[in-house]
Amino acid sequence: MKTRSIEMSIKKPGTHWVGNGFHVSNYFPSGANLLERFSPFILMDYNAPLEFLPSETPRGVGAHPHRGFETVTFALEGAVEHHDNQGNHGIIYPGDVQWMTAGGGILHKEYHEASFNKTGGLFHMIQLWVNLPKQYKMTNPRYQAIVNKDMKKVVMDNESATITIVAGEFNGVAGPAKTFSPMNIYIVDLNGGEKISLNEPSNYNVGILILNGDIHVNGESHNESDFVLFHNEEGTINLEAPAGGGKIFVLSGEPINEPIAAGGPFVMNTTEELRQAQEDFYNGKFGDMNF
Repeated sequence: MKTRSIEMSIKKPGTHWVGNGFHVSNYFPSGANLLERFSPFILMDYNAPLEFLPSETPRGVGAHPHRGFETVTFALEGAVEHHDNQGNHGIIYPGDVQWMTAGGGILHKEYHEASFNKTGGLFHMIQLWVNLPKQYKMTNPRYQAIVNKDMKKVVMDNESATITIVAGEFNGVAGPAKTFSPMNIYIVDLNGGEKISLNEPSNYNVGILILNGDIHVNGESHNESDFVLFHNEEGTINLEAPAGGGKIFVLSGEPINEPIAAGGPFVMNTTEELRQAQEDFYNGKFGDMNF
């Protein structure tokens, strides 16, 4: 079968702090301007594995607003706690996901869970921003706590790989996340020396982040922390792991073909809507910052 060709590869960008708890590399839109190109995915911050020392001082990001999109946090190591002003609260541990729909407006904060903060340890996270179609920009906020045990897993032939499905589907098996546009998000745990082929819809925007291992992608060597974007065309994506195996984060989504106006914590369709979001926040229409 035809191979789906690689459009570009992004090496791990430089790191910066988000608050005092997230030491991240921004792959897009800063690392590469993929705001329109990789719709519906508009931002990805990657906190590569980092050892945190024990602390009595809370680590994280304080209350801040969002409108017009969704924030999705994937816990790989460590623990993250969430609060928002809609009354939602959750803690995610390795393998869990929290999926927050900002919609018409929300205030939230994220930080290291208290016991993890006190003991310290390895911290490894991804935060993804997912755009909302125009008709859902002002939808009511919601929060999905998606624990690993509720995610469907597909074990491939000869146990070459295990696929953990967060959203959409893989080989007809659906993940638990509710989304506003079609997408497939899953994690591939590829055993050492094994191969697997992925076949996503040709019109979907598809990219992978290599979380662990130096992986051969369509026969080309790509290193840990590389992000690989594929052309929109029919064909398979062929992955091969080295002896030690590998872990790959897969994003695949149907583009939202609408204008994007992004500014700080807001993602709308027009600059006027962006200004309105800023005004609404400064005028207190997002609610009380003390929650």
